[in-house]
Amino acid sequence: MKRSILILTVTALLSVPASAQLISERHNFAVGINGGMNMASVSFNPKVKQNTLNGPSVGVTLRYITEKYFSMICGVQMEINYSTRGWNEKIEDGTENYYKHSFKYVEIPFMAHLAFGKDSTTKGFQFFINAGPQFGYYLSDSVDKSSDDTWDPSLRSPTAQYNLEVDKKFEYGIAAGAGMEMNTKIGHFIVEGRFFYGLSDIYPNTKKDYFDRSANTYMGVRAAYLFDLKR
Repeated sequence: MKRSILILTVTALLSVPASAQLISERHNFAVGINGGMNMASVSFNPKVKQNTLNGPSVGVTLRYITEKYFSMICGVQMEINYSTRGWNEKIEDGTENYYKHSFKYVEIPFMAHLAFGKDSTTKGFQFFINAGPQFGYYLSDSVDKSSDDTWDPSLRSPTAQYNLEVDKKFEYGIAAGAGMEMNTKIGHFIVEGRFFYGLSDIYPNTKKDYFDRSANTYMGVRAAYLFDLKR
């Protein structure tokens, strides 16, 4: 019994430095700006035929790298962005009529940041993924439609979306992205593809309402520049 306890104790003591070698602490804090384009749509149920609505996204990025585990660089990233949502309706009535409804949001994603490649403090390239919850608040909306207002409702269904006002200004969902980063002496240059899937509805969705679901979603492409405040 005593011998077993001794063996377990020695094994535990030997494993401590081995584990410590696997994890290397980091305290790298970087801030910067980001900008890009969202290709947005609204997930309606019943379905509304759509093309993507392209709109800008700009904001600030804050990133903190906490550790390196094996070859994986781990950290957290937060952004505050001014971002476009909405939809570009696909009208199939044999005319050139169009209808675009855009929404402006302030969005705040909180994401885990996992990278592989050169360390953040070393010149070279990284490949990374970001994922986490995202929250947003509706600011305003606008409609751009053709001047010919003689659409035939019988050729387009549904039409309930045309006269609805945003009911729920607070938005939440899941954001995820992947991209490449180049570390240099003057900062970090980043290119990323981003996807957002909304879990909240923008229009009323009670039993008496037409739509069961009306959630924002988009795919985006963005670039960012970060500089280190702490390395």
